[in-house]
Amino acid sequence: MNSWLGLVVMVVLLAVNGFFVGAEFAVTASRRAEIEPLVKAGKRGASAALFAVEHVSEMLATCQLGITLASTGLGVVAEPALAQLLTPVVELTGAPAVTAHAAAVLIALLIVLYLHVVGGEVIPKNLSISAHTTLILFYGPTLVALSKSVAPIVRAMNKVANFFVRLAGKEPRDEVVNTFTVEEMTSIVKKSQAEGTVEDDLGLLSGTLEFSTEQVSGVMVGLKHLVTLPRDVSVSGVEKAVARTGFSRFPVVDKAGRICGYLHIKDVIAVDEARRDEPLESWRIRELTEVSPDMEVEDALRVMQKQGTHLAGVVPRAGMEVSGVIFLEDILERLVGEVHDSLQRDSEHGAS
Repeated sequence: MNSWLGLVVMVVLLAVNGFFVGAEFAVTASRRAEIEPLVKAGKRGASAALFAVEHVSEMLATCQLGITLASTGLGVVAEPALAQLLTPVVELTGAPAVTAHAAAVLIALLIVLYLHVVGGEVIPKNLSISAHTTLILFYGPTLVALSKSVAPIVRAMNKVANFFVRLAGKEPRDEVVNTFTVEEMTSIVKKSQAEGTVEDDLGLLSGTLEFSTEQVSGVMVGLKHLVTLPRDVSVSGVEKAVARTGFSRFPVVDKAGRICGYLHIKDVIAVDEARRDEPLESWRIRELTEVSPDMEVEDALRVMQKQGTHLAGVVPRAGMEVSGVIFLEDILERLVGEVHDSLQRDSEHGAS
């Protein structure tokens, strides 16, 4: 082959190698969630890009086939052509023909290796990592078409590869996993905040992620920290408690100190003025919804919403006494941070 033609082929093979390397990294870096909105918007190349992301195994096999063929071609064509052009230049140094040819071959090999690594590997790889969403739209249509044209070869390669994957005790996947654990999502949010791509001034994202794994035992208020009212409390006693704390709901305890329900301030508003100092009737005391300490806060919130209550008693096991109380306000603070109540007078716990 003519040496100059060999150089042209070298440039073409480098471009082909770069295309498949770039496509490989663009496919693995892209996620379905990024591509689907582009498909709905009718973005050019988005449908093919989505197909590529959904068939990662086939796309990567196609890329590897293309990279291997291009790399082999570079070794077969580019190195001899470049060595042939360099030999006369090296001979100008006065070196014998055999030595000059050997030196030219070595120099040609180093040049081809450098161009292959930098131009055919590193540059397209870095571009695809930096702008994978844009480039998958460019690579997608061509890559999908090539993959379908060599489908029998790709399937044969995948069958052999998948056999060894299963032999290693793993199940092959056609698509990159698009789900994340809570810990991974927390890490993503923190990194996004640090890079300025996500604003979370109120801590809503972080709070929601932490909230999804927190248990009732981490939010509940123990008995000794509660502002409680006695079972025989009067209207005036309730009013004094409200004036002192600013709370509107209070757990009620019996003579043995066990929580037996709770009172809401509106439960005593309609009591006759003449009976303000008399013990309240038992029917005015509301039943306390019960949750377990190992229940997730999210589930406890659902129970409280279903019952329409702002507080619930924490009971370790059925039939046992209430060991603490969980308040709606405390649950909300796990999501949005501290809730400042203008009526709250101290750090004791009732319910506002």
